[in-house]
Amino acid sequence: MRPFLFLLLLTAASPPAWYGHAGDAQHGAPAPAAAQKLAHIRWSTPVDLVPQYNKNELQTHYASPMITGADLMLLPVKTTASGDFRLEAHRVSTGATLWMLSSDYVVPPATYTPSFPAQLTVQNRVYIAAAGGTVLVRPATASPNAKAKREAFYGLAVFNAHSKTLTETVMIDTPMTSDAHGNIYFGFVVEGANPARLQSGIARIGSDGAGTWVSATAAAGDSAISQVAMNCAPAVSADSKTIYIAVSNGSAGYLLGLDAATLATKYKVAATDPASGKPAWINDISSAAPTIDPDGDLYYGVLENPYPEHNGRGWLLHYDATLSTVKTPGSFGWDDTASLVPASLIANYQAGGKTLLITKYNNYLGLGNGDGMNKMAILDPNATQQDEYIDTPVTVMKEVQTLLGPTKYPKGGVYEWCVNSAVVDAHTGAVFAGSEDGKFYRWDLARNAFTQKLVLNPPQPESYTPTLVGPDGTVYAINNATLYAIGK
Repeated sequence: MRPFLFLLLLTAASPPAWYGHAGDAQHGAPAPAAAQKLAHIRWSTPVDLVPQYNKNELQTHYASPMITGADLMLLPVKTTASGDFRLEAHRVSTGATLWMLSSDYVVPPATYTPSFPAQLTVQNRVYIAAAGGTVLVRPATASPNAKAKREAFYGLAVFNAHSKTLTETVMIDTPMTSDAHGNIYFGFVVEGANPARLQSGIARIGSDGAGTWVSATAAAGDSAISQVAMNCAPAVSADSKTIYIAVSNGSAGYLLGLDAATLATKYKVAATDPASGKPAWINDISSAAPTIDPDGDLYYGVLENPYPEHNGRGWLLHYDATLSTVKTPGSFGWDDTASLVPASLIANYQAGGKTLLITKYNNYLGLGNGDGMNKMAILDPNATQQDEYIDTPVTVMKEVQTLLGPTKYPKGGVYEWCVNSAVVDAHTGAVFAGSEDGKFYRWDLARNAFTQKLVLNPPQPESYTPTLVGPDGTVYAINNATLYAIGK
């Protein structure tokens, strides 16, 4: 087959229904179809074969599944206690396993085990992280016979010549994101000298396999900056011209807007606590990533400084597309990727714009003045109110609707919401979220009530997890190291 015809066929195929972290390149988490009723668990499968608990807390981040336009889910799975990984292909309809692809990916040093980076592209190619900052890529098809190939953003010949040293020193440390042209972006960390002379930074691999990179230090224009924020999935503007990512010195840092083709820095802003004016804390155990709304505004969650002056809630920082205008922050943000909610889904509310936000709104028991009254919240980024969680007067996004977690926690308050990206179903006007109470909930936005729930497993403290909806309306949740497919 001629190369141009092959590319044409790839482009003409149905695009993925769910690309990876938070659904799409802007991280809005939109459901591709009307969600089914939370009637029963249709099937389930482990996302971690040997989950590790620290004093009963599961301290592992799990990557979002990916779903093609066909009957195919691609699931990142942790296979050993130390962090070996593979990609599994499952039938959406039955959960049947079709094939597995093992990776030689090495987990970067971290307090909480980071998620295994994986991403679908518009051409239905799937990329997974591999050794030495390389990736493995293969067609996202049901066929077990499709071949995977390795690509390196610094050149495959360099990796092949120095694979041992590069494997020991270079590791991908963020989820991947793909743009509308099939290019992928990710952050990586470097732990020592290496033959490729790499420094921790941001990488791009084009749909043609060509790679480029920039160090975090150079991108920030600040010699104190040493890394990309761990777990921070890059966000890509709707026109695919700019990627946004956070960089830090291990605690404080910047949000950057980079040219998507060259990785040259276009925009930059220091992440600042809106109450104290001090540098905000960009924490490596967070799984927050930037979200871009239809107007181009950017949202990113950080921890407060000093901590825990805001009860460990952090802030959802808010900027215009050029990062030059600081806008009203949200009153929670530290470990959450805000999802986008069409304002039309909220009955009788005169919104400040066409888009609202959904975020976790925990108020952690025992942190600062936290009382454990953990909520989910719909926020209006273009309307304001005074923050109620801190003595310092701070103007924050208006709470349009909030709902308190329904299950009492034995030590006080209610169980935490366990969400790092909540899927938004505009077709039925609902949001789906899991809780550490072991249940999964449907939030009906018109009624402002939890109208359905399903028990997944006993209560379990754990790192926050994603939710998603497939093209057939199946709803997916991860709880206690298990993926659940839920429907009628």
